[in-house]
Amino acid sequence: MTFGEYIREHREALKSKDRRFSVRQVAQRIGVEPAYLSKIERGDVAPPSEAKIRALADELGEDADVLLAMAGKVSSDLQAIIRKRPQLFADLIRQLKSAPDHALLRIARDVRDGDW
Repeated sequence: MTFGEYIREHREALKSKDRRFSVRQVAQRIGVEPAYLSKIERGDVAPPSEAKIRALADELGEDADVLLAMAGKVSSDLQAIIRKRPQLFADLIRQLKSAPDHALLRIARDVRDGDW
């Protein structure tokens, strides 16, 4: 599923329960033209900026990092972290690429809790 298809599917699901999730109203709340949001949803234009993706995530109740990844982007805060030690983070990500989710969650919890 493309970024635009995902956005449209989730916006339409919300719209089925709440009319405030029309293209026009969502576009207005995130600060873009309705035609532009419609083009994004149809895949006629590339995904928007990080700021607009974050606004869409907030509006739709979605995870901004997931939407950014679907758009082929990495959040600016993660880019700054990676730039400080690019070789180490690249190696870490490559080593973890095939690890099961439960192992990654455990590692994340251990690091967060300082148990390392």
